[in-house]
Amino acid sequence: MDLTLTRPQLVRWRAAIFAIFFATGLGFASWASRLPAVKSRLQIDDLLIGVLLFVSGAASIVGLSLANVIVVRWGARRGMFLTIVTFSVGVVVAGLGVQAVGSYAVTAIGLALMGVGMSSTDVMMNVEAAAVEQAFGRTLMPLFHAFFSLGTVAGAGIGIAMAGWGVGVSWHLSAVGVLVLLTGLVSLRSVPVHDPVTDASESVSRREKLSRALSVWRDPRTYAIGVIMLGMAFAEGSANDWLSIAMVDGHGESEALGAVALTVFSVAMTVFRILGGPLVDRIGRVWTLRVLAIAAGVGLVMFILAPNLPVAFVGIALWGAGASLGFPLGMSAAADDPAKAAASVSAAATIGYLAFLGGPPLLGWVSHTIGILPTLWIIVVLIAMSGLASGAAKPIAGSKVGAGHH
Repeated sequence: MDLTLTRPQLVRWRAAIFAIFFATGLGFASWASRLPAVKSRLQIDDLLIGVLLFVSGAASIVGLSLANVIVVRWGARRGMFLTIVTFSVGVVVAGLGVQAVGSYAVTAIGLALMGVGMSSTDVMMNVEAAAVEQAFGRTLMPLFHAFFSLGTVAGAGIGIAMAGWGVGVSWHLSAVGVLVLLTGLVSLRSVPVHDPVTDASESVSRREKLSRALSVWRDPRTYAIGVIMLGMAFAEGSANDWLSIAMVDGHGESEALGAVALTVFSVAMTVFRILGGPLVDRIGRVWTLRVLAIAAGVGLVMFILAPNLPVAFVGIALWGAGASLGFPLGMSAAADDPAKAAASVSAAATIGYLAFLGGPPLLGWVSHTIGILPTLWIIVVLIAMSGLASGAAKPIAGSKVGAGHH
């Protein structure tokens, strides 16, 4: 990929990808924030809610697989046009299915479209974010992921307000879907047209491009980066799903303190994603991942063994800060080679998504047998594995970011 862009064009490109990260986080959290209303309006139980979430998760895996093919066929910019439209339509259809139509099947169709659209957009926006990093010559991936986190905070906050004001799910999600669509379409105008799959100087068939893209699954580095992301995806996902419960059932605290604990974790993660780039540029991607793996592991152990609340909350903050950069830096490492960026990011994201999807049910099954706090030791082991695999994130020759300097 050989792009010659002016400084204003680079800045607009970066801002556009920031906006797309924020919009996808906003759309995802807007749906999640209305789950109680979804359950009430459709008159369904937790099992059927679980089926809806499984549909979304399964569709996400399909979207990850399709992202490769879409980028090879149309390139990331045109590909994101297709996937953002799919995601936005899914948000609207899910909202209409819940209230305007009152149909479980229509809601499931909306969620399937959301899952396919969001996960494939996720791959392509990370490929673009990595290209922006290389163009600027400094680590920006954690900041891009911070914008996704800020989008989820905004989506959850707006969802709480909509529920409090009695705004219907259909009106709420339809408005969000239109907003996400407009944000995406406006942002894509500032994304340069380029082919991230192969160098522009080469003349090869699409079949050859696809063959090269799929070759990443034969690369041991792909799996090592996957281990980094697996451990940190578990560390992040387990907090989102089980931290509040662990505070209540494990440490005997109130539900309100459980919510505060999750807030502390989320704030620590978001702040460190905002501040993490300069740290990576200083000590390098590998050492950053090692230090943060230690922080996450120590923090989680402190939380599990905490004799009092202050120790528990210090542990939660360390856990959140430590888990903050594993996923974005794994994405950045996967995209080091522009010729394989889409395929590598897709492969790494697939491993991460599987951890997000499979982790919570696995932990729930184990905790049912031995209790929630002992179950969290599984995450400590996975964090340690992630730290040990960090060497795989070393930038490849020619990469302009992630090496650090002393």
